Amino acid sequence: MNNNTLSFKQIFSIGLMLFALFFGAGNMIFPPFLGQEAGTSVWVAIIGFLITGVGLPLIAVIAIAKSGDVQTMANRVHPLYGLIFTVAMYLVIGPLFAIPRTGTVSYEIGVLPFLSENAANSIWPLLIFSIVFFVLTTLLAMNPGKLVDVIGNILTPLLLIILAVIVIKAIISPIGDPQAPTGAYVDSAFFKGFIEGYLTMDTIAALVFGIIVISSIKGFGVTKKASITKICIAAGLIAAAGLAIIYVSLAYIGSTSPNTLGVQPNGGALLSVAAQFLFGSAGGYILGFAIIFACLTTSVGLISSCAAYFNKLVPSISYKKFVIIFSIFSMAIANVGLTQLINFSVPVLTFLYPLAIVLILLTLINNVFKGASIVYICALIPTGIISIIDGLNAAGLGSEGLNNTLSILPLFSVGIGWLVPAIIGAIVGFIIAFNTNPKEQLQTQED
Repeated sequence: MNNNTLSFKQIFSIGLMLFALFFGAGNMIFPPFLGQEAGTSVWVAIIGFLITGVGLPLIAVIAIAKSGDVQTMANRVHPLYGLIFTVAMYLVIGPLFAIPRTGTVSYEIGVLPFLSENAANSIWPLLIFSIVFFVLTTLLAMNPGKLVDVIGNILTPLLLIILAVIVIKAIISPIGDPQAPTGAYVDSAFFKGFIEGYLTMDTIAALVFGIIVISSIKGFGVTKKASITKICIAAGLIAAAGLAIIYVSLAYIGSTSPNTLGVQPNGGALLSVAAQFLFGSAGGYILGFAIIFACLTTSVGLISSCAAYFNKLVPSISYKKFVIIFSIFSMAIANVGLTQLINFSVPVLTFLYPLAIVLILLTLINNVFKGASIVYICALIPTGIISIIDGLNAAGLGSEGLNNTLSILPLFSVGIGWLVPAIIGAIVGFIIAFNTNPKEQLQTQED
């Protein structure tokens, strides 16, 4: 029986599920590091971070509700672009960055703080840990089922409880006082926070896994697209509120830490040191234990999803073979270490995120221009060009002469120079579509 309304309890349960999809242990490492570097500018910086770390994932889920899946969205540009873009999304949220990050975050928080100085400086502990971690991931991903569900259902609430205790303790007994901002946070705290939100990769995750939320809503008997979108918005706001509270709290802890705890190389190390400072070695052990298993659950979910997609794309290679391939590859990448992995991911995400943002926003207003591909093309071409340049700059490979030339673009100096060209491109595409009235237009997906 079709039902186009849900009770608050049902919507709340979907919201909690959406929160669990977004909330990975890896996401906890960025807000405290932002707080450490932003210092007294932490509240300005965290607003920018929340836009890309919370707001955009919410909008992405809504866009998926309107379109169906990420490849359908990207196909509006061109089928070849749709394939390439979707593969890129799965690789980024999978074996290139997100899956290796589950291993490195587990090691940085759950193992490294308890090693001797000699062991900590050796390559062997991380190598041994990553082999064990990804062997377990492989075994569980071969037959993902109740065990992973049980671990996730137990460990996610436990991790939230531990975080809540740490945050409450840090508020009651502050670690220290915020210091002056450093780096880009001195002059551009908001925009630096905006770009740092890319690192959560939740917008990409929403594009890849948004279909899970839609399927859950349909499982309650909801069939009308308008109703599905409304429920997505309501559930998304619940998930977004939870994420925002966690991010703001962790950023506060980071902002009060430098004087007392020293400047840490990444958010994982910072969070571990803070837990030990507030609760002694027991606090570090408990936090580390919870994060290792939460990361393991996330790793299994990501490996399973990526293997299923690529098996569908290349049926000649079985699901289990893709699980093994992605696990071995992720294990190798994880051994570069968390700080290096983050540094390596920044240029790639700086390039891909603007393309995802523009695609999502155009999907939301798709009906305005009747899905004309020219609008997507005209908006994404300048976005891609500027984003490539921003990515090269983030990698330290930028051209000073080219950057000086492009400095006339609004917001280029803060890494968001693609925004105005994207808007102008979309307007130009709309004018072309309006005047040519192309016969082949994609059908709108509203009921």
